[in-house]
Amino acid sequence: MGRLLACEALFRRYRTADSTIEVLSGVDLRVTSSEVAIILGPSGSGKSTLLHLLAGLDRPDSGRIWWDDFPVHQHTPSQLAARRARTVGLVFQNHYLLEDLTVLENVLLPMRIVGEVDEERGRHLLERVGLTPRADFLPERISGGERQRAAVARALALGPPFVIADEPTGSLDHARAVEVFTLLLELAEEENTAVVVVTHDETLLKVAAATTARTTVLRLEDGRLSRAAEHEPQMSVGLSH
Repeated sequence: MGRLLACEALFRRYRTADSTIEVLSGVDLRVTSSEVAIILGPSGSGKSTLLHLLAGLDRPDSGRIWWDDFPVHQHTPSQLAARRARTVGLVFQNHYLLEDLTVLENVLLPMRIVGEVDEERGRHLLERVGLTPRADFLPERISGGERQRAAVARALALGPPFVIADEPTGSLDHARAVEVFTLLLELAEEENTAVVVVTHDETLLKVAAATTARTTVLRLEDGRLSRAAEHEPQMSVGLSH
């Protein structure tokens, strides 16, 4: 099976002065090494909330989350910080590169945080994402697509078993979105990484179908996660049972 990222019976509610909004209503998900779960859903459906829970950045009201056999749900976000650095690579719609660091320095940043800098791996990742000529450039000197590719390389710097990507192509034009999305799928396979990615761009499903990555398409609506029926024949990643 390989490494496992999973959640079971996940509920998350937000309370206002006069009401309670149930964003997630019993979500189950299992993703294993080299598999990619693509989650679709309308704005406000709870996609980002789910990813924040899976990454240990937020706590569920009830339910269970695992990084392999580690019970994420039993720890606070502050308690999870050190483990998350080695376990989960994060990619967001905004690249969040540090503007006063070069592209290479940004990729090496997670290694510096844990005190294990491997410049050779950093340069290998830059080569893989096509940014070797930009290694010594500051982010302001490269394009939006290049910045997002650098963010993908940074997410993989420590070789995490899991990558969680929240609208990683949302700020890019279609051509650059296809480029970054394809790269993310290819690297998931090459790095033996389990990936959960949220996107609103359903045209990227054709990109996934054209790669060799094992993918599934899921839809989050009304707080529940389900298989997207029109993609059922391609399914390989499972919902929990």
